[in-house]
Amino acid sequence: MDSAFDNLDAAGFLEIWQHFDADDNGYIEGKELDEFFRHMMKRLGPQEKVTEERVQRLKQRFMSAYDVTADGKLQIQELANMILPEDENFLLVFRREAPLDNSVDFIKIWRKYDVDCSGYISAQELKAFLKDLFLEHHKEVSSDKLEEYTDTMMKIFDKNKDGCLDLNDLARILALEENFLLQFQMDACSKEERKRDFDKIFAHYDVSKTGALEGPEVDGLIKDMMGLVRPNITGPELDKLRAVLLRHCDVNKDGKIQRNELALCLGVKPKA
Repeated sequence: MDSAFDNLDAAGFLEIWQHFDADDNGYIEGKELDEFFRHMMKRLGPQEKVTEERVQRLKQRFMSAYDVTADGKLQIQELANMILPEDENFLLVFRREAPLDNSVDFIKIWRKYDVDCSGYISAQELKAFLKDLFLEHHKEVSSDKLEEYTDTMMKIFDKNKDGCLDLNDLARILALEENFLLQFQMDACSKEERKRDFDKIFAHYDVSKTGALEGPEVDGLIKDMMGLVRPNITGPELDKLRAVLLRHCDVNKDGKIQRNELALCLGVKPKA
């Protein structure tokens, strides 16, 4: 693979990504994918005739090795693993032992790096985030490289090009798993099923296991609840919605949402 993309750096990777993710949806798929492997075939074997059969064979070979999610699409991390040399693969720092599958953990990261509490991650805040990630992975990166990686990440993930990242942009970077609440149909099941589902939901967001939701736990629940009706919630909207939820559910005014308070809010009588 090195012979196909010799000396590829972050800027070169960005150029390739933007060229082949033509519809800017965060994946290389369908015709984009065929075009990418056609391009790869020309680079891997410039003397060989590029035929559709050879392109599809190459595609099958590499997708079986790099399409980790097995969805027939290339995510940005999968493409990076495929074409970037290891010492230039800045996206490796986002590879985790376990996937980020809880919005509470995601919110903790968001709150930590949104230092000015603006509801957005600026380029400087993103740089601090990347610097910490490289340190965590025991990877030394020069200040110039850190600037280059930050710039590349902003260009890839700042979808509305306003110079900062919102909640949804960071969720894409961290490959946050599917909304936990999508598996439940609270309005279309029996009372017993609703009680059972409520227990599962509360346990999922009560990460600290204190029997009450507070701070990032409340935010994570709100993010996922809003995601059921409107996926693109912003940081400032999240702050407003937290105030609304606490006003309605926090009966004893302790700044937390107790299990029985949330049950009352949702119209569910939980198991004793």
